[in-house]
Amino acid sequence: MQLKPYARSLAVAFSLAFVAGCSSTGGTQEGSMSGSGSGSGTGGTSGVGTGQVSGTGNGSGLNGGAGQMAGSRIPETRTIYFAYDSDSIRPEFQSVLNAHASFLRNNSSASVVLQGHTDERGTREYNLALGERRAGAVEEFLSVQGVSPSQVEVVSYGEERPAARGSNERAYAQNRRVVFAY
Repeated sequence: MQLKPYARSLAVAFSLAFVAGCSSTGGTQEGSMSGSGSGSGTGGTSGVGTGQVSGTGNGSGLNGGAGQMAGSRIPETRTIYFAYDSDSIRPEFQSVLNAHASFLRNNSSASVVLQGHTDERGTREYNLALGERRAGAVEEFLSVQGVSPSQVEVVSYGEERPAARGSNERAYAQNRRVVFAY
């Protein structure tokens, strides 16, 4: 009879260990969305179209603005945004994707992790799947542009790493994104 409580405790312990092992701890993300450094632009009041992740800092002296040389540097804009419950690439971000594709084609030793994110609405499982579909859509776009599949990795964080806190449309819009992590 003493075995039953022990087995139950053991099952709970294994379940907790499994869940802890499956949770996304991530690691560091250079140019993080939280802006915990010297971000470029205004301090967090940027709109959805301009709230991109800035570079890693080792080239920030090159204020490339409109002068991104095709393929010579990592493009400055590293975040694209999606409509609610959608994995379709919005037309206004195709030039950003083309710049990343050009960089990756011209730098065969470079690789990128496409990090898919969602807003907080929906279940954890659904949001992980949606984040993966979003990152997968970007991966497919890059592949069609001639980027080697070996240069691209897809990961989904779902709702786990929000760029903006809050339960309003502005925060939701900033969280529905794919981030290019070089």
